[in-house]
Amino acid sequence: MQVERVSCQWREGYVSVEKMTDCLGDGEGAKTPMELYEELTAQGDQVRALKTAKAEKCLGSQTEIEAAVQLLIKLKVDYKQVAGQDYKAGCPPSENSVAPDNGPAASGGDDEDTVDPWNVSTTNAKGVDYDKLIVRFGSSKIDKELVDRIEKVAGQRPHHFLRRGIFFSHRDMHQVLDAYEKQKSFYLYTGRGPSSESMHVGHLIPFIFTKWLQDVFDIPLVIQLTDDEKYLWKDLTLEDCHHFAVENAKDIIACGFDVNKTFIFSDLDYMGASPEFYRNVVKIQKHVTFNQVKGIFGFTDSDCIGKISFPAIQAAPSFSNSFPQIFGSRKDIQCLIPCAIDQDPYFRMTRDVAPRIGYPKPALLHSTFFPALQGAQTKMSASDANSSIFLTDTPKQIKNKINKHAFSGGKDTVEEHRQDGGNPDVDVSFMYLTFFLEDDEQLEKIRQDYASGALLTGELKKILIETLQPMIAQHQERRKQVTDETVKQFMTPRRLNFHF
Repeated sequence: MQVERVSCQWREGYVSVEKMTDCLGDGEGAKTPMELYEELTAQGDQVRALKTAKAEKCLGSQTEIEAAVQLLIKLKVDYKQVAGQDYKAGCPPSENSVAPDNGPAASGGDDEDTVDPWNVSTTNAKGVDYDKLIVRFGSSKIDKELVDRIEKVAGQRPHHFLRRGIFFSHRDMHQVLDAYEKQKSFYLYTGRGPSSESMHVGHLIPFIFTKWLQDVFDIPLVIQLTDDEKYLWKDLTLEDCHHFAVENAKDIIACGFDVNKTFIFSDLDYMGASPEFYRNVVKIQKHVTFNQVKGIFGFTDSDCIGKISFPAIQAAPSFSNSFPQIFGSRKDIQCLIPCAIDQDPYFRMTRDVAPRIGYPKPALLHSTFFPALQGAQTKMSASDANSSIFLTDTPKQIKNKINKHAFSGGKDTVEEHRQDGGNPDVDVSFMYLTFFLEDDEQLEKIRQDYASGALLTGELKKILIETLQPMIAQHQERRKQVTDETVKQFMTPRRLNFHF
């Protein structure tokens, strides 16, 4: 079941409305003006009750109040669209109230991007506007000053994902570096939602970068495989989800992670084997209300309770004492999470809860999205074979997919292209090269040649094919060396080569 959502955001203790979209449950259909009026009235009563309760106790959850207020605002927007008039308490709509037909503007006339953990879409051929997203999400831009500082602290040139702005946003990275300079360690946490046996090249991005961070800072890493999440959201069996987790673990291990420094775990396995992990899940659940998760994630009354409780499970690895085999009873070790920006809502929630249960807030490094072959309007999908280059693809399949499906920024004819040049900013082959071609000078020459018309689209695609074919072939060879016993070693709770 696909849930339509309110795209809201939680910024360290308060919720602010972003893009208002329809949040009716599946199959409900459009609500009448009177139904919305009654819902608005009830929500207004709830807001007043929450504020009264907070005032009486002088405590309470400000986030719960703010979430309720934002839902009230959302309902007022919906009411005006449906009824064609502003909501006024005590003034119900007439039976003939109908909103004027304003076309697409009713769902966001500014064509604002949709970004949440399950949906990413934009109408812009260049992809999501990440500068606007930083403002919306309340994160900080990874600027040259931060990249230079990472280089100084790490003692080596920053990864090209940092140099090129592929990891573009952060939360508290300066704080992590401050602590590291004072000989205080931190640990890494990233994850994968296993929805199919094979991963695609876009799935490699956080793992390639996480491995670089682990190698540079020599720190522990935990990798969460959210097979429980995929069971809750997709039409898959538990057995399928767990099988996919194990198969995806093989691709992750093939990225070159050190078994002595890395713990990979399946939620379906680890939740039942670690009392400490589950205790943290329960603590988080107690400090997040239903109104809050509705405001953050857009859950509705028709969603199963497993979805509503899941965010606490994704939050728990952010706290070091969830892994006693690695960190003992210590709960003061900060976590750094490299992830795509669409996962940020989980960790805005986590950062709000952390100080209330006595834990440090996790820091984050956000990456851009890896575009589909058909263009940057959406990210790649494991369910559409032609939208992705999969890690199981043969050299011939890679060549055919790129030549046939990769969106071009070139002109319609060779003559026009030679005269006017192509647009590398929308060309998928060039976008892919920014991820996988490590030589900055070579990449810039390709950009200039394509923009000037000296390099044709077919020639650009050929460069990408020759870059990806050996890279994926090498990955496949490394994966062949990953046995079931290797996976078991990585996924067994154990002490790593660190002392805490």
